Amino acid sequence: MRAIPLPSSREVRAAIVASLQHGDATLDSTARALKVSSRTLQRHLGRMGTSHSKMLAEVRLNVACHLLADSSKRLSEIAKFLGYANASSFSRTFARLMKVQPVVYRRQQLARKHGRRPIADGLAQSIAE
Repeated sequence: MRAIPLPSSREVRAAIVASLQHGDATLDSTARALKVSSRTLQRHLGRMGTSHSKMLAEVRLNVACHLLADSSKRLSEIAKFLGYANASSFSRTFARLMKVQPVVYRRQQLARKHGRRPIADGLAQSIAE
């Protein structure tokens, strides 16, 4: 019996991103894209100290940060793309993980791109002075 090459964590993340783009970011679709069984992928991820659901959450958060910072997509569009039921569930999850609301995160990223301090930083600075 020949050993099947198992995917790296980077390959798994790429497959999850591709699955998100097709609207089906399940363990089964990720495993299918990687040409391994779902159970093999589960065991492999377990040995790596993670799971499909943890990696999916990481990928969703990374993609959300990127889309908020580098696109003008509405929150509802981002939520739908990432597989959330609605914009409010996306916003709650994002705020829980990032400790800031998505609209505030977007504003902060835009301010950084344009060389301005985010409003909260500027406010804190003026209070300190």
